[in-house]
Amino acid sequence: MSTTPSSDPASLRAHAQVRIIASPQSWVEGEAVKQLEAVSRLPGMRLAVGLPDLHPGKGAPVGAAFTSQGRFYPYLVGNDIGCGMGLWDVGLPARKAKAERWAAKLDVEGSWSGDAEGFLAEHGVKPTGFEAALGTVGGGNHFAEVQRVETVHDAEAFAALGLSADRLLLLVHSGSRGLGEAILRAHVDRHAAGGLEEDTDEARAYLTRHDHAVAWARANRALVARRVLDGIGAPGRRVLDVCHNSVTPLHGPDGRQWLHRKGAAPADEGPVVIPGSRGALSYLVVPQGDGAGSAHSLAHGAGRKWTRTAARERMRERFTAESLTRTTFKSHVVCENKDLLFEEAPPAYKPIDRVVTDLVEAGLARVVATLAPVLTYKTRSHEE
Repeated sequence: MSTTPSSDPASLRAHAQVRIIASPQSWVEGEAVKQLEAVSRLPGMRLAVGLPDLHPGKGAPVGAAFTSQGRFYPYLVGNDIGCGMGLWDVGLPARKAKAERWAAKLDVEGSWSGDAEGFLAEHGVKPTGFEAALGTVGGGNHFAEVQRVETVHDAEAFAALGLSADRLLLLVHSGSRGLGEAILRAHVDRHAAGGLEEDTDEARAYLTRHDHAVAWARANRALVARRVLDGIGAPGRRVLDVCHNSVTPLHGPDGRQWLHRKGAAPADEGPVVIPGSRGALSYLVVPQGDGAGSAHSLAHGAGRKWTRTAARERMRERFTAESLTRTTFKSHVVCENKDLLFEEAPPAYKPIDRVVTDLVEAGLARVVATLAPVLTYKTRSHEE
């Protein structure tokens, strides 16, 4: 569906169009729509797009993309600058997966024992002072998941990525850890939720720090993947890596605009993976169309259906923590933080098949393959 700005002065000044890309079968919370419309009224805003995984966030919705002109808004990027997903082709046949054994021993917690600064240098990234967190997954909805191929829907596109239906894959979802938080905090301390006028010293300084965090987050995912692959004793090859939280310049017929993604996958960088919950399929898709009406973006996941508080309360009434360490796919879940185990339970998320179907029916994506979980790593507990 699509909505347009109201006639109040703020809306007229922003000249922003609001679009929500979701079918009537999809549930979109009213608070998320209100947040989307509020962002559309910011000075300089041109387009506000809610994707099928749209849900409320802290001050701005998640599962959304925005374009502005003349200024951009760091708070729309949020505190996890560079958060995104990478997919690795694992050099191990799916039939040799040892999920139970891996679940018992895999540990990607705490500082990496290797040369963090050297690893960053290999990836062309300067140290930031946050290297103690490099190579760690983080909290919230972040994860590292070993997957198997469930179904190949587009054999040609699948093969073009060098993938094989009988091999395992590794999907890593993580970001810039404390680095992005520090960058946003420095901005908010001076400007609150205000934007930055383009081509000013402050704008250039933020963009320099932002781009550094994006590169650091990409290296972080690569090191998480390396630690997981070492843990399961397999080699791997990175197939793709995309960013979900960023602001980038967009050049078009109307001049330079600023594209903000707040929990949105890029539709202009090739194939992406759109994951469901840890108990659902993930979708490998190829973007379709010119991207103009969707702010060059796709959904980045299933999107939350319940708040974390609601999920904890509801899931504790229905399940034990132990029961949530296995899924209907018979996959294993490593999550030794009980609150997080309940907060991230599959029922807390929207159905991923509906989210992807909305994108397909809107002409924005084509499904290449579906991927099923084998082992989902969230966190270990090192408490004595």
